[in-house]
Formats: sequence, structure tokens, C-alpha cells
Amino acid sequence: QVQLVESGGGVVQAGGSLRLSCAASGRTLSSYAMGWFRQAPGREREFVAAITSRGGAASYADSVKGRFTVSRDKAENTGSLQMNSLKPEDTAAYYCAAGVYSTRVGSYNYWGQGTQVTVSS
Repeated sequence: QVQLVESGGGVVQAGGSLRLSCAASGRTLSSYAMGWFRQAPGREREFVAAITSRGGAASYADSVKGRFTVSRDKAENTGSLQMNSLKPEDTAAYYCAAGVYSTRVGSYNYWGQGTQVTVSS
């Protein structure tokens, strides 16, 4: 079993940056790919980024390519999402997840509680 807790959310102005962290307990995160998803009120949860279990490859939604970077630290059993050049449309609750490397919500078995990111214009 894996337990995930996100942190690092907050309120920033457009063009600013935030770094989200995902801390794991229980089974090591190194056994799973890590995905990041976001969900705004009244909208479906959507894919943001993912990184393989080894950390050797990553994928990003078109909307965040060139602005967001996903990484992981196996020694600390954590993952991170660096978000730069934030836009108001990035406003959402952000979730980290562990599971099979994929852009699909259904491929991930374990989820964090979410952390709110609000980008003001």
C-alpha cells in the first residue's frame, strides 16, 4: 500500500512559479510510475504530467509542455512538479498518484488528497 500527501500549493500571480511535492509512505514509490492530475470545480480530472518508475522518461499534457517539469527522488521517496509561467487556467486542485505509467486517471491506484493552486491575473 502507498499513501501520498501533496503540498506546496498556494496563490500566485500569473507568470509566477510553484513547486508541488508528493511525499509517500508505506510501499516505496520506486515501484510505481507517478502521475499528476488536476481538477477545477465542476470539471473532470485531467492529466498534467507523469514520470516512469525509474524516472527515465516523462510525459506532459500539451497545455503545460515547456512550463512544467516532473521529477522524483527515490532516496526521499518523493515526487515533485515544478510549475513555471503559471496561467490563470492552471488554477485547480492538483493531485499526485501512483500506478501504471499513463495519461489516464484509471491507470493509477493510489491518490493524494490534493493541494490547491490558484493563479490570479
